[in-house]
Order: sequence, then C-alpha cells, then structure tokens
Amino acid sequence: MNRGLILKFENLVQLRGACRQLRTLSDRKVNRAQWKPVQSSAHPAWSALLYPQFWQKDKLIHIALLQHRHLATKEETKKKKKRIPLAKGEVEIRQKMTVEELARAMGKDVDHIYEALLYTDVNLDSLEPDSILYEDHIKLIVKKSGMKYKSAKLKEEKERENTDAVKRPPADPAVLTPRPPVVTILGHVDHGKTTLLDSLRKTQVASMEAGGITQHIGAFLVHLPSGEKITFLDTPGHAAFSAMRARGTHVTDIVILVVAAEDGVMQQTIESIQHAKNAGVPLILAINKCDKPEADPERVKKELLAHDVVCEEFGGDVQAVNISALKGENLLVLAEATVALAEMLELKADSTGLVEGTVIESRKDKGKGPVTTAIIQRGTLRKGCVLVAGKTWAKVRFMFDENGKAVDAASPGIPVEIMGWKEVPSAGEEILEVESEQRAHEVVAWRTYVEQQERMKRDVEVIEAKQKEHRMEYKEKQQKLAHLTWRQRKAVLYKANKHLMFSRPKERTEMDKNVLSVIVKGDVDGSVEAILNILDSYDADGECKLDIIHFGMGDVSESDINLAEAFNGVVFGFSVKANESIKRLAAKKGIKIKLHNVIYKLIEDLKDELNSRLPPSVVENTIGEASVLDIFSVTVGKNKIPVAGCRVQKGLLDKKMKFKLIRNGDVIWKGSLSSLKHHKDDVQVIKTGMDCGLSLNEYIEFNIGDEIICYEEKEVQQTTSWDPGF
Repeated sequence: MNRGLILKFENLVQLRGACRQLRTLSDRKVNRAQWKPVQSSAHPAWSALLYPQFWQKDKLIHIALLQHRHLATKEETKKKKKRIPLAKGEVEIRQKMTVEELARAMGKDVDHIYEALLYTDVNLDSLEPDSILYEDHIKLIVKKSGMKYKSAKLKEEKERENTDAVKRPPADPAVLTPRPPVVTILGHVDHGKTTLLDSLRKTQVASMEAGGITQHIGAFLVHLPSGEKITFLDTPGHAAFSAMRARGTHVTDIVILVVAAEDGVMQQTIESIQHAKNAGVPLILAINKCDKPEADPERVKKELLAHDVVCEEFGGDVQAVNISALKGENLLVLAEATVALAEMLELKADSTGLVEGTVIESRKDKGKGPVTTAIIQRGTLRKGCVLVAGKTWAKVRFMFDENGKAVDAASPGIPVEIMGWKEVPSAGEEILEVESEQRAHEVVAWRTYVEQQERMKRDVEVIEAKQKEHRMEYKEKQQKLAHLTWRQRKAVLYKANKHLMFSRPKERTEMDKNVLSVIVKGDVDGSVEAILNILDSYDADGECKLDIIHFGMGDVSESDINLAEAFNGVVFGFSVKANESIKRLAAKKGIKIKLHNVIYKLIEDLKDELNSRLPPSVVENTIGEASVLDIFSVTVGKNKIPVAGCRVQKGLLDKKMKFKLIRNGDVIWKGSLSSLKHHKDDVQVIKTGMDCGLSLNEYIEFNIGDEIICYEEKEVQQTTSWDPGF
C-alpha cells in the first residue's frame, strides 16, 4: 500500500481523537464550566481544524491540553471558595434566594444546583448564578441533595423610633364647655327605633329602609323646641349587626332602649342591655307602641327586672317613658328625660386644640370619594385640618351635616361627614389631628410597619406549626410502611394516589375538599364588617368549607368576577349594584352574582348555596317485610342453593328492588334476589299475606326467624347544620 496514503490515514485518526477531546471539553459549557478557546499566538486553533494536514500530532494534543489546563484552573478556583459549614444536614432557606446564595448555604458549588434541576420545568439555559429561584424549587434542590431545610428566622432590625400619634393629656377643667349628649337608640328588630328617630328629626328615613330595617348606622343632630341639641346614633336592630351596636355604645353618653309594649323583651333587647352595661352607659327605657290594644307596659318593666334594669317606680334609677313613635305621642317627654339625664352627667368637652374623634361609618362615594361619618369628641374640626385614622389620613376638603349641607366647623358632640380621605378608614377607628401632611405620613408609615411586623411573626408561627404537623404526618406514614420493602411501599403509595394522578388541578382541588369560595361586597364599611362577623360564626367546615377570598366596599367590579372565576366562587353584594357589562361578563364565565338589600335574604341565599355544595345523602325507604318460616335447598348442577320459605308480613316484595337479611337485629347481608317464586312460578311481586320462596345472589344460609326487608334507595339533598342565630 502507498506509504503516503498510510500517513494520511494516521493523521485523520489522530485528528479524530483530538476533535473528540475538544468536543468533550466544549460540552462542559452546559455544566457552567464556561469553556473558552485559548489560541496560540502563531497558530490559532481554528486553523488546525480547517487545515489538519499541515499539523502534527503533538501540536493538536498541545492545543487540547491548553484548553484542559484552563478548565482545570477554573475548577480549582471554585473548590477554593469558602463554603458555609452545615449543621446536621439542615439548610436554612428563605424566599427569593439566588442560585449562588443557595449553593453557599448548602456548602456546594453552583454546578450541583444545575444538576439537581435537571429533568424539571426550570429552563437551565436562562439560569444564571444570580437568578432568583422559586421556593418550591429551593425545597426540591435541598431534598434531592439528601438534606433537610428550615425557614430562616426574621432578622432583628434596629428598633425604629415610635412616630405614632397619641391623644393629648386630659384638658384643664377650666377650659371645658358644655356639649350635646350623644345618644344611641338600641332595641330589637322592628320595635320602632328608626320610626322614633324619624319622628324626632321630621324626616322619612324609615320608609326608605329595605324591608323596614335600618341597614347601616347613621348619626344625626336633633334640635329640640327648647333650644337643646341631642346627637342621635341610629344602629341596626338585626342580629348580624351586633358589632355595629357595640361600636355605637362605645362613643355614646346615653342609651335609649326601645321595647315594643306588645312584644316585650326579645333577643336583641337583652343584647342591647349587655352592650350598655359593658360600656358603662346609663339607660332610658322607651316603651313603644303603647297605642296598640294589646300593649302591656307593666309586663315589659317586670320582664326587664330579670336583666337588672330597674325602673324608678320599682326603686331603681332607670326612667321609663310610654311612647308611640308612629303617632308622635310623648316624644317631647322622652327628649326632656334625655336632656335631664345629660345635665346630671355634666357633659363637657375641650373645644380647643387638636381634634379627636371616632369614625362612626365610612364608605366610597362615586362623586365624593372616600367619606366618613364621625363624632367629634375634642377640639373643633375645620377645613384644611390634617387627620389620621388607622392606616390612612385626610386633609379635610369639605364637611357636611346629616342633611348634606356644607358646614365650616364641627365642635365636640356634633356628627359630621368628612371628605378628603386618601383611603377608606374602618368604622370605629380613632381620629386624631396632626400638625402637617408630613407628620401624617410618618404616623401611617409607623402603623403600617407595626402591623407588618405582627403579621410576619404570626406567619412564621403558622409556618413552623405546619412544618411540624407535616413532619409528624410523614413519620406516621413511614412507620406504617416500615415493614414493607421499598418496592412494596412504592406500590402502596401508587395505589393510594392513583385517582389523583390523571385528574386536572381544578378537579383535584374539588376532590380534596368541598369548598364554597365567597366574595363579599357592601355599600359601607360597617355593613361589610357586620356580614363578616356573622360569617365568622360558621361552624360546619366538616360539611362544606366556607372560604372568604375577598371583601370590600363598592359595586361589583370586573376584578371581582375574575377572582371568583379563579376560585370557582360566588359574589354576594349587600346594597350594591352590578352594571350590565359586569352581569354579561359574569354570565359568560359562569359566575353567580347575588345582590340583596335585606340581610335576612342574603344569609338565606348563602345557606342555599352551601346546601347545593353538599353531597346528597342516601335514604332507605322500606317497601316490604317478610319472615322466614322454613328453609330448604335445591340443587342446580353440582351446586346446592339455600332457599327460604317466607310469608310477606307488610307491604310487598319486588324482585327489582334491593333486599337485606336481618338476623337478631343485625344486618348480615345486602344485595338482590336471584329468584322469587310463588307455587313454583317465577314472579316479580309478592303482596302482603302471600307465601313465597326466594334465593339470594350469594351463598347465604338462612335461619328460621330471619327477616327479609325489601327497600329502595333515594338520594336526598342535605342541608347545612350551621345556624346563623336568627
């Protein structure tokens, strides 16, 4: 063979081996080795690949070794990096860790992280050492590495200076001036509270209320013919609004307890008495509807004795006035009794200095923005004042009285509607005036910071409790399967979770737990608060879990519909609206919007929705009963089949229905019949008093005296056991 051809063949073999080495080194780029070609100054590497015939074996190997030496140097540099020592194989993780930070925490190099993420949904090509990892991926990497993880504890920050706003010290008695009393009208639903207040201020609020029930709190200033002023708070009488009534008594001086003369003491009457006692507020008893024939004011007074409400005629200190709110009888006497009690209490306040007050109600108005109804308790509120309430603040733009008339100032004891809030404060929040907008920002920032710190501490406690619970569950599962081999354990776990593997995520959540997700929208903050309070009493999570995914004020919006779609939820609105475009969007996405103006109907509708989520229960209806009088057997082929000679005692036996065999009061078999005969003839039905022979579809031996029950199964819709309390 030609010697030249042999040399060319050897060169090709050598070149092939060198190319393999180079390819192996370049592949390490996937493992983040950052391969870089190192070129010789006289002979670049690409020329060796383009013109291999001009290069000798030692030159090619020299280039490959240069590349290898460069890579080895980088690997050695990585190994020299300081690694954090591990404590018993535990890795302290936190949210938003980068690849490099996780590697240091684990005491590994970056390549280890990439290897652990192989065959996952992470795109390794776009992953860099400074890329942020999701918490699920962080936990997966730690588990694959055979380690345990624990959440990092919150770093103790430097203690921030408290910049909160506080009330002023008590005022000098010399600067105090008389103020109008703040009176709250309490009582049971439909006992005439709104009608009484309506008669006092000569308006027609009661006719505007949905269902004749006050739906949210109102504050009004009433001018009496004598020139005296009384501020009245009208609180709802429904059971769901107990929190609002409690808030009313918190800012009040006197409580007028309205009791209907024909009904007497009711559930909300007792609750109202308790609110007044807890607040330490004196009572005036107004016995309403005394114009009715069945009215019995004396019975009302005697019933109240059982609740420590003693009227003056029984030696107590509670004034009792018989009135008729509808006809306006004795209302002036009631007002005079209120003024007299206020004079005894010597109600005074400081009308100078920074303003202090309480939010009675808050809402979002389309034209005015966030608006609050407030009672001023100290100082005089004017336009331009900077106020703080909760985690929001306001620069007062306008103020209105209860009739919507603009006012320039509000002194202590006067209710006023305030415009200029940045956000809607919660009802019951304390209002404090501050010196400037900058000071208001400081107060809000401090209160937000305090709330965040408290929430973070609660979250850490919940996380640690959940982790402990999961560890216990895992240990219990491992102990139950400890006697099995790893193959047997794998088979058991596969069978247990097989039904979940092929279901979609949405179907999987429905299979895991029956849940009703609810979005609550209300007209004002107090209404939403009251609805949430009644939903807090839900105690039937074992039947159907009630999950409140969002609540707020204002009309139903597109974001509410999108949120309901994500959670397969229902939108409940109280005294709010949904425009036509929102209704069409909800219908398109299959979302229910349930709007109500009366609290009774909203809660009943919610209960109906809960009932529809409950699985139906199976009820057995007995059709007939028979007694076994004799037993024998027949031979079919090589098998002996037990046969019972029976007599129908009640109803009938229908072969198509289901049967059960009862012996000594215990059910020992359930199923269907294989045969039913009357005088050797196959029949479908045996009536009362007739004899028959029957055999079961399973081999069961009969005893004389056994009972055969024929029954049918029917599905009945379950109802929730939750009782909202009305």
